[in-house]
Amino acid sequence: MIIKKYPLGQLAANCYFLIEENDLILIDPGDEASFIMEEIQRQRLNLKAILATHGHFDHIGAVGEIQLSFDVPFYISKKDLFLVKRLNENAQYFLGYNPYFLPPKNTKELNNKNKTFHISRLTFNVIPTSGHTPGSVCFYFEKEKVIFTGDTLFKDGIGRTDFSYSNKKELFQSLKKILTLPKNTIVYPGHGEKTKIENEINYYH
Repeated sequence: MIIKKYPLGQLAANCYFLIEENDLILIDPGDEASFIMEEIQRQRLNLKAILATHGHFDHIGAVGEIQLSFDVPFYISKKDLFLVKRLNENAQYFLGYNPYFLPPKNTKELNNKNKTFHISRLTFNVIPTSGHTPGSVCFYFEKEKVIFTGDTLFKDGIGRTDFSYSNKKELFQSLKKILTLPKNTIVYPGHGEKTKIENEINYYH
C-alpha cells in the first residue's frame, strides 16, 4: 500500500491517498475537491471509497463535490451524521464565511463496534474512538502496521474536547485503546506529521 498525504484547506487537514495497484481509497478528503480530483486523474487512479475519521467540515467538505464525478460510497459513523447535516453551518462558524459545500450522498454508516472492512484489495479495522466527536473512529491496517487517527491523536497532542458534543473522559478512554497497538505502528493523524505509538505512550500515561 502506498500512502500519500496532502494537507488541505485553511485548517491544513491531512487528506490521505491509500493506493494499491491503482485502486484508491480516500481518508478525510478535506475541503479542496478540485485539487483531489485533478490528482486522481493525473495519477490515473480508480477511486473506490471515501472514509471519514469524523464529521468536521475541514475533513469532509470535499466529499459531495468529489461524488459528482466519482460514484463512490462515503463511510462515516452514524454518531457523526449530525455534523454532516451541519456541514456549512460549522464551516461558516470557523471560517467566518460560508464556502457552501455540497452535502455527501451515498452515505454508508460505519459500525459503532470494532469491525473489519474489505475495500478493493485493502483490509482494515474500524476502531471507535469517541471523544473529539461522538462518532470519531480510527482506521487500523494491521498488515501494513499503520493507523489513521483523525483528530483523536496527533504527534505530541490530542484532539479538542471543548465542543458541546465532545467528551474528554471518552477521549482518554479511546487513547488507551489506540496505545495498546504494537509500538512500531505508524500513526497518521488528521493534522501535522506522522508519529509512532511508541513515541506517544509515555506522553499519555
